[in-house]
Amino acid sequence: MNEPSSRLDRRVYRANKSRAYRNRRLVALVVVLLVVVALAIGAFALFRGCGGSGHQGGGGSPTAVASATATASPFASASPSASASASHSPSPSPSPAAWTGPPSSKLRLHLRKTIGSVSISPKSVVSTGTGYVFAQNMMYRHTITVYDSETLRLVKTIQDTVNLAKFGIKGSSGTVRGAPVEAAVTPDKRCMYISQYSMYGDGFYHQGDDVCSPSMGIDRSFVYRVPLDTLRIDKVIRVGAVPKFLTVTPDQKYLLVSNWCSYTLSVVNVRWNKQIKSIYLGPYPRGIAVDPTSRRAYVAVMGSTNIACIDLRTFRVSWIYGVGSGPRHLCMSPDGKHLYATLNGESRVAKIDLKTRRVLSKVYTGAQPRSMAMAPDGKSLYVVNYDSSTMSKVRTSDMHVLQTLNTNALPIGITYDAPTKSVWVCCYTGSILVFRDR
Repeated sequence: MNEPSSRLDRRVYRANKSRAYRNRRLVALVVVLLVVVALAIGAFALFRGCGGSGHQGGGGSPTAVASATATASPFASASPSASASASHSPSPSPSPAAWTGPPSSKLRLHLRKTIGSVSISPKSVVSTGTGYVFAQNMMYRHTITVYDSETLRLVKTIQDTVNLAKFGIKGSSGTVRGAPVEAAVTPDKRCMYISQYSMYGDGFYHQGDDVCSPSMGIDRSFVYRVPLDTLRIDKVIRVGAVPKFLTVTPDQKYLLVSNWCSYTLSVVNVRWNKQIKSIYLGPYPRGIAVDPTSRRAYVAVMGSTNIACIDLRTFRVSWIYGVGSGPRHLCMSPDGKHLYATLNGESRVAKIDLKTRRVLSKVYTGAQPRSMAMAPDGKSLYVVNYDSSTMSKVRTSDMHVLQTLNTNALPIGITYDAPTKSVWVCCYTGSILVFRDR
């Protein structure tokens, strides 16, 4: 623009220049606001993907994954390896619902089917409540097998191979393998977290053992995150040495992981997918249960007779002493008033009053009771007895054994699938038994 000659022209020139400057500032401000909004939306979408601020609903199902698989590019893949093994069209997934019909304690278990395969050696089974059951096959198979809970067919086999560098983890190059132990679904039914007993590959030279201590220098391991709408590993989280049981708090704020060889409980921020606290508990922390308010977590310390109580606001630890020998697995009643513990060392299951912190009663279920599941109405417990090769159904009101059924050898994991009112029992010897409760 040429410099104006007259006084009037100069005033007009300055006014136009000032107006143009204001317009440029306004445009810049709008651009900045748009960028901030876009980033906020992206962050919200990422945060909303699994857990977070109590968002309920959604979640993956066999039908949803079948649709996603059909439309996805055959060349698209995540950093980890996830191989599909299903050759069928999964049925529509039933939706989780409030308990209906007679109390679970009035029902009887009947074997529906045995799933047997040389390709599985399950340590645990966990229902998502939306149509999937995950089986964790440890280092013996290096896989997670996912089943349709209605048809009982295999939906997908997820390999435990990951490239940690692609997830931003330093100290390892190339791909490494895990060893899937236990799994926990987020309360919003969007994701499953899976603990890895140890890692195998470059950078990992001190694998775990069932007899161990923090002084042995065993490598820290990881938890994988698997969204249910993709069934692909999308996050890895470093925790302690030999992570075993894990659970997500009802408010979806924390993922809690018991580390067998570190003697600790890892507290992971679900939003950040990062460990924020490690709490020493002694040998060997195993089962975890959280009260419905997400204020207290209880951890079975299997190398003792005690159960730790962690205040999730302050992370201070108190104790329920003298519960019994070798507490392993915990279940919380729906109302948060009672805690149930398998006592592996004395072959009984204990019922604990959480107000008084006293054991109310115990019942013998079989030799070495390991894992438990509870019916959603809180009326029944289902217990696998490892050394007896049986599964027991216990009425919680009076701790009376209602049924004892034979299983295959070495039953180790159990889950209750609410939509189908079914109990899944996995055996180390390579099988899964599915019982209907009717």
